[in-house]
Amino acid sequence: MYVGKVEICGVNTSKLPVLKESDKNRLLKRVREGSKSARNELIEGNLRLVLSVVQKFSNRGENPDDLFQVGCIGLMKAIDNFDISQNVRFSTYAVPMIIGEIRRYLRDNNSIRVSRSMRDTAYRAMQTKEALINRDLREPTIEQIAKEMGMEKAQVVTAMEAIVEPMSLYDPVYSDSGDTIYVMDQIGDKSSDSDWIEEISIKEAVERLEEREKRILSLRFFNGKTQMEVAKEVGISQAQVSRLEKSALERIKRQI
Repeated sequence: MYVGKVEICGVNTSKLPVLKESDKNRLLKRVREGSKSARNELIEGNLRLVLSVVQKFSNRGENPDDLFQVGCIGLMKAIDNFDISQNVRFSTYAVPMIIGEIRRYLRDNNSIRVSRSMRDTAYRAMQTKEALINRDLREPTIEQIAKEMGMEKAQVVTAMEAIVEPMSLYDPVYSDSGDTIYVMDQIGDKSSDSDWIEEISIKEAVERLEEREKRILSLRFFNGKTQMEVAKEVGISQAQVSRLEKSALERIKRQI
């Protein structure tokens, strides 16, 4: 299921209500007085906000329904903890809460499992870093963080790196007029000729390509150049190289 479609988690997003700021403030006051109906109305009136946050995570390969439900938990936490005495818009407070809840979900459900003790060390390191920034008004070094925690620098570095989300080869890094360049497009291919063309059928399919397409594939897969390097040599944009490369490979696949 995709977040762009009308229904998510059984909710018709096209019919979600939109609350005015005055209505939110009124309902928040009633929530503080213990009104469950006001809380439910406030949740329903902010589901569009959850949806907009979920869309920011659409390239993670996660089920949008799951992310939407997790985002709703963040929304409810925001409603329950919002201080109506502060001169802050509810959405300004709620969005970071929703994002934080989704990020925790992604981290805890990461396919690369990290031990609880290592995660605890990483979180302590982040808290220590924040405390040092507030105290010294500058970014602390890893050595300073480790010293403050009474730990070895290597332990702190390992723990911090362990909770960093891995980058997908399909994460977009640039988009121009619909031509998207992904992380995998930035990596040179060091394959040898024998790895790339192993059968006559592939050779024949390559021969049917236009000269520019053959040159691009040759530079990319025979010479191991990145798309940026190919773009400079051929004299076109990297986005055009990406489009031509993908089109040529698709035609080769269809022919074999």
